[in-house]
Amino acid sequence: MVTQKQLAEAVIARLREAGHEALLAGGCVRDLLLGRTPKDYDVATSARPEQVMALFPKTVAVGAAFGVVVVIEGPLQIEVATFRSDADYTDGRRPDHVTFTDARHDALRRDFTINGLFLDPQSGEVLDYVDGRKDLDARIIRAIGQPRDRFAEDHLRMLRAVRFSAELGFEIERGTAAAVRELASKVALVSGERVAAEIERILTALPVGRRRGLELMDSLGLMRVLLPEIDAMHGTKQGLPFHPEGDVFTHTILCVEYLREPTFELALAGLLHDLGKPSTADVREERRTFYGHERIGEGMAAKICGRLRLSTLQTRRVTWLVRSHMKLMCCDEMREARLKRMFAEDGFEELAELWRADCLASGGTAEAYENLMARYRAMGREEVKPSPLITGDDLIRMGLTPGPRFREILEQVYDAQLDGRATSKEDAVALVRRIADQR
Repeated sequence: MVTQKQLAEAVIARLREAGHEALLAGGCVRDLLLGRTPKDYDVATSARPEQVMALFPKTVAVGAAFGVVVVIEGPLQIEVATFRSDADYTDGRRPDHVTFTDARHDALRRDFTINGLFLDPQSGEVLDYVDGRKDLDARIIRAIGQPRDRFAEDHLRMLRAVRFSAELGFEIERGTAAAVRELASKVALVSGERVAAEIERILTALPVGRRRGLELMDSLGLMRVLLPEIDAMHGTKQGLPFHPEGDVFTHTILCVEYLREPTFELALAGLLHDLGKPSTADVREERRTFYGHERIGEGMAAKICGRLRLSTLQTRRVTWLVRSHMKLMCCDEMREARLKRMFAEDGFEELAELWRADCLASGGTAEAYENLMARYRAMGREEVKPSPLITGDDLIRMGLTPGPRFREILEQVYDAQLDGRATSKEDAVALVRRIADQR
């Protein structure tokens, strides 16, 4: 089966056969030079969009006005962009218009030097007009040309600088970082979807990268603009001995770092799980408390998910994790029925992982988590979520009138079933009669 890399090379070969210049461009070149596997392969060419479309049987002009055409072969896609230089960016996202040009001018209009490289896949020659290889070797993220100009063109580039630092472990060059601090407020103008895509990649980077990315967002002023609720955690003290790590902000960063290969939803819930602490902080009997912070945090998390334009399913998972993150703290004391109901929840394993990271971020251990998961894995699905011994139809046959009481009775009987107090239908019927008599 053809790989994306092979398809990109075939596209370049076909363009060259037709007399056009064509090269691998951007992030894929950076990753190949770093020994990383590129997520995507992009091609830059001297061919105009209409010429590209004429050479390949299946294409989509996703941005013909900007010189971008997607070449499709089966499930694979390669983005082919005509060399261009950009005019002003009035909207802080896209150029007002472009001028088709050559490779050198195309490199100069890109964001960072490490992304401004071209590679000839046939000869292995690297075309570097912006000293990108030097910055790759020095592990530096540097804006091409004047940083303020690059960030004024596309405000999202400020967050992308942080994301590249998180993913690659590179330092942001001093002048580039200074420009981010100066223009940080502009990132508020970027759409929620684009911000969410960058935050997702920061939160799902390697653990040290997640921490690095969040701390950079904070120190460069981006956190205050994009997630002021997280910024508000600074200085919210937590009491000893339960939180030796420091304030709520420090705890939150550690929690995100300790998560193991999280989904975006889990990592975001880790970032948001203590949102309610600043507004619920209190001191009772010389002890710091945050009663109800999970419920307050759930509502705040929902608003953030809305700002990031997350889907309904994503929002439900994030807010459920935030609302539920305290539920496992006393799992050793839970009745068997309640514990099994927790095990049966869609997303329980993510909730447990959040609890594990929360404990570690508080200076604790993962021992309780390991004990809980051993119990969880030892139970079969039928034991965790067995079919009910009795249904609403059974209640009707017993002469009970349908209504709000039905659900209460069924819940009580199912709890008894999970606890082992009702093991047969006869037990369940007898329990229903006792409940009905009591009412």
